[in-house]
Amino acid sequence: MVVARELVSRLVARRHTVEVVTTTLVDLHERPAARSAVAAVDGARVHYVGTPLHYRWMGITPTLPFRLARLGRPDVAHVFGFRDPVTTLTAAWCRRRGIPYVFEPLGMFQPRLRKVRLKAALDASVYRGVAGGAALVVTASEHERDGVVACGIRPERVRVRGNGFPDPVDASLPFHGDLRSDLGAEPDARIVLYVGRIAAGKGVEHLLAVARELPDVHVVLAGPDDRHGVIQLVRAAQAATAGRVHLLPPSKAPPTDLYRQADVFVLASEGESFGLVAAEAAAAGTPVVVSDRCGIASFFAEGEALVVPESEAAVVAAVRSVLADDGLAARLSTGGLAAARRTSWDRVTDLQEQLYLEAIASRTASTNDSTLGS
Repeated sequence: MVVARELVSRLVARRHTVEVVTTTLVDLHERPAARSAVAAVDGARVHYVGTPLHYRWMGITPTLPFRLARLGRPDVAHVFGFRDPVTTLTAAWCRRRGIPYVFEPLGMFQPRLRKVRLKAALDASVYRGVAGGAALVVTASEHERDGVVACGIRPERVRVRGNGFPDPVDASLPFHGDLRSDLGAEPDARIVLYVGRIAAGKGVEHLLAVARELPDVHVVLAGPDDRHGVIQLVRAAQAATAGRVHLLPPSKAPPTDLYRQADVFVLASEGESFGLVAAEAAAAGTPVVVSDRCGIASFFAEGEALVVPESEAAVVAAVRSVLADDGLAARLSTGGLAAARRTSWDRVTDLQEQLYLEAIASRTASTNDSTLGS
């Protein structure tokens, strides 16, 4: 997970001792290891808890309680994600031992997409203590904060930390590979790029509309099929546009060369807590079009990205304007790099350290209050 990895590596560099507990899940197509293991990663000690069973990204980890019991007592814990055994049990372990923790739901707090009624029922029972017992709830944007508050978390307990942008890419560096040649497109073909899951709610249908409405444009979708049925729409669009819709496999590292070779990057989701791929594109100097329902939209200043309503017409019009106006494209490219310089992961880590201190102080104050009242 990008957020955890970026924070952990910087916290270690600042001489904090960091222990990470996670599953052995790697991806949805590879069977996770059933045996536990411990490894050093970026200076942190990572406990990979044996995961003999899983449902999608939800790992079943029977030995987790024993692994937690063998850990020392941390000053503070950070619980990433929601509605899975690892986060639920770890949060409960923290509450039992009086360990302050911050809870970061990663955009999962509002029930949506699949089994919404079941999620709502479980949130009110099995998972209720995760947020309720946290010293603070951390969100990646004001957009996510609003959703968390709408679900019943008191506003004074929520902190908007944001996420970082990668360091700006040096424009003088050569590309690795030739995207247009690989696609069988003309050397001067215009490329519109989306990176992320091929899933419902990601605005993929708006990208397909771009291919239909702009006959000289090639649309590239790079990411895994999330099995929502959206891939069938993509296949149909490939046939209807004479092969101008291209589907590329996901990459484990940010696809910097894809960003740099695209004319415009589009993230038209109907809801994102942040939208790290838009940050990656901006840091690569690629003009960005993003929907106003993506949390990252509020992190762009005027002129650094085109922020548009989440609608087919608005997305198509924005892409058309960027491709038709070289001056606008150049301003967005420069603006995206400015956003990346301003919103670095080092700055985000500064904020996270302050949140940890606040969580520790809140637990100390609570303990003192309990002692005085006894």
